[in-house]
Amino acid sequence: MIELKEAGLTENESKVYLALLDLGPSLAGQISRKTGLHRRTVYDVNEMLIKKGLIGYIKQNNRRLFNAVNPNRILDIIKEKENVVKDVVPDLMERYSLTKEKEETNFYKGKEGLKSVFEDQLNYKEILILGASVLAYDVLKFYFKWYDKTRKSRKIKTRIIASDKKIKRIALAEIRYLPEKYASPVSVNIYGDKVTIILWNDKEPIAIVIKNKEISEGYRNYFELMWKIGKS
Repeated sequence: MIELKEAGLTENESKVYLALLDLGPSLAGQISRKTGLHRRTVYDVNEMLIKKGLIGYIKQNNRRLFNAVNPNRILDIIKEKENVVKDVVPDLMERYSLTKEKEETNFYKGKEGLKSVFEDQLNYKEILILGASVLAYDVLKFYFKWYDKTRKSRKIKTRIIASDKKIKRIALAEIRYLPEKYASPVSVNIYGDKVTIILWNDKEPIAIVIKNKEISEGYRNYFELMWKIGKS
């Protein structure tokens, strides 16, 4: 069960826990028949689940009857892991910030990679978009609703230069247009000292993120020139 794996259970642990939810208090042999796992494997898995606090047992006629605990325990496990990670994050962030001060270029492929890029943009006060493409809404369906809502809540303004009149009415955004003949699946996002070049392709979108102050200033100047040319 994928959901239980996400909570940190192995495939065999998931099988045994679900079997016990269905069976109620059960002997190892009953669990073995229900799951198809060898009895020795069931005993090993049960020990792990006992340590995680997901099952318990009682002795009846000198034999162990195993029983699943309330599934809410899974939420407790996730919270415990979150608390452990929270204690580690400050040190990791300090190490991360030391390396991120350097100039760098990162290459991202796929929709999840693009989401990482856009979520990073939410850490800046203003985002400039040169050549905004309507394809973006096809590639990341539904995602931009969350993105624009979050950007609005953080009061992050954006200025957009587009060639497609379908791009309009975006929260905290001012839009200007260039002739449609200049429309392209490539757009450039400028924010802070970063420039992101995006190829909007539904099968495999690509983003190149360049962190360099001089390059970002150069693109920013070019954006301002195009902004003056664009029509409201």
